[in-house]
Amino acid sequence: MTRHEPTLMHRGLLAVRRNTIRRLLNAVFGIPQLRDGQQRVIDSVLDGKDTLAIMPTGGGKSLCYQIPAKMLEGITIVVSPLISLMKDQLEKLEELGIRSVQVNSSLNAEEEHAAIAAIETEACEIVFCTPERLVSPEFIAVLQKVKLDIVVIDEAHCISQWGHDFRPAYIGLSSALQAIGKPPVLALTATATDECIADISKQLGRKLNVINTGVYRPNLHYRVQQATSAAEKYQQALRLVQETQGVGIVYAATVKVAEEMLAVLEEAGESVTIYHGKLPSAERKHNQDLFMEGERRVMVATNAFGMGIDKSDTRFVIHLQIPANLESYYQESGRAGRDGLDAQCTLLFLQDDKRLQQFFLMKHYPSADELQLVHAAVRGLHDDGPVTLERISAALEDLADANLKVCLKLLKEKKLLRQNRKLEYVPANSEPKPGVFAELADIYVQKQEHDKEALNRMVSYAVSGFCRWKLMLDYFSDTVDGFEKCCKCDNCLNPPAAMLENIEIRDDEFGHEPEPEPSGPHYEVGAHARSAKYGVGEVVAVVGDLITLEFADGEKRSFMAEFLKPSRPRK
Repeated sequence: MTRHEPTLMHRGLLAVRRNTIRRLLNAVFGIPQLRDGQQRVIDSVLDGKDTLAIMPTGGGKSLCYQIPAKMLEGITIVVSPLISLMKDQLEKLEELGIRSVQVNSSLNAEEEHAAIAAIETEACEIVFCTPERLVSPEFIAVLQKVKLDIVVIDEAHCISQWGHDFRPAYIGLSSALQAIGKPPVLALTATATDECIADISKQLGRKLNVINTGVYRPNLHYRVQQATSAAEKYQQALRLVQETQGVGIVYAATVKVAEEMLAVLEEAGESVTIYHGKLPSAERKHNQDLFMEGERRVMVATNAFGMGIDKSDTRFVIHLQIPANLESYYQESGRAGRDGLDAQCTLLFLQDDKRLQQFFLMKHYPSADELQLVHAAVRGLHDDGPVTLERISAALEDLADANLKVCLKLLKEKKLLRQNRKLEYVPANSEPKPGVFAELADIYVQKQEHDKEALNRMVSYAVSGFCRWKLMLDYFSDTVDGFEKCCKCDNCLNPPAAMLENIEIRDDEFGHEPEPEPSGPHYEVGAHARSAKYGVGEVVAVVGDLITLEFADGEKRSFMAEFLKPSRPRK
């Protein structure tokens, strides 16, 4: 059952509440004061509102549930996608004297029994669990018997079908929240577009009070460096690592590229380690500890590394390949400079890398036939007793687990199925309308198109001549008072020639020696050039020395000017 402290809802006691928060900040957390965004989130939570807090990396999201957990009498559940992150948070809370437990697959039988006992006796204030554990009927049965104040959902963008694909268990959170008595929700994320915000609200079935503190972090200096080959990128990354002081992360999109980058850095004598999902768990933990404790200066990793990692003195983040979208890029690059000091965020862009992300986007989404098959299976199983996920999975063993969960979610949204308090599936009494399964399947056709558009926006960022921060602020529909450009990114410091046409030139700028003309041919939009590999193409964009050509097959490819030769139009 759920319980909220009614005295905290009374507006006349707002001053008392703020005083309590100040005392907790000083006595427990050792912090002089909250940031404005944190105060607004905490007030919303203590008022019993379902809340979505969008705060940048390093914005202090954890305090937004830790303080209410100390002020309210019941238990706060924190749903986190990473077991390693839970352990880190648990250790910090124990140091602060906040009674906390974790429930996940890393515990042995004795440890799990002790954690469950602490929950049942309400001997803890905060419980960390994975989404998989929260949606399990056994855990739900435990939570139904205790006082719950808040359910916190970390990395909340994972909930949204338009957000990042991460874990199918997030699909079942709405039903689990219903089953444990509809406690207030605090969803936390560093990024969410307007579309993602709307879908998080829809998937949770809650009207959310959205508090967005903005994505702008002026200490992060963004830049893009073009490359013409994978080998060139490795050398560019090596040079950046050698030139930049402090610790840093080098992200790769695949394990193969990560391992090749590791070899390049090791051969150059750099202090480096590696992290990716194919390493054994013990080796991943060991390598992460080496980096976090300062025994290695550089971490080469896939996107399996970094979520929730608090390495505040990270001075640089390098991306060897473009991520799938700007949300991912902002999240990953935002792991730099969490201490507020200047940090460099560099994307190494090779046009062919887009194809890799296009390959990743070729996922198998549910078809109309699969949706109809799942619906029929639930109806058939219902005649023989309670229909659990395990029974459905056993009956449809050829259907992938993730696809099955998506099918069940879509069928529930269309009210062809429902779940009871035991999370058992119950089919609707009415027959499905003609065409309903094709209509549901089309939702994920739209998602695939959305993913393609997001990748195109990521590529546009990489080749744009505009302020990097302005591009990201526009993407997230964020506004910063008085902001025109950051004055710190590569495009602000060295604007592409095409963007200088309308800049006013002052008289006092003529008292200097003229810059030497660049050597080699000059290319303009509409001209033609020849690539040794692809032949003749039309110049469609010029950004510094980067020339983008469109070829007869409609494909656009970018090259450094030195690798092209002027040519006549194709006949």
